Amino acid sequence: MPAIALLSALFVVGFDQFVQWQYGTTGVVGLLLLTVGVKAKSPTCSSIGAVVLALLVAGPAL
Repeated sequence: MPAIALLSALFVVGFDQFVQWQYGTTGVVGLLLLTVGVKAKSPTCSSIGAVVLALLVAGPAL
């Protein structure tokens, strides 16, 4: 069980570093809002996080 927890923690930290490298601080804030909204079952918070991430991803295309 500790090995699974360690692997998942490494994955989360790696994914967070990738988002921060690719999309900067705004991407991390969007990811944090999305995660907190899903965990707290708050549709408003998760929607704001999803919109922030969608605008960051679609920004160069607009």
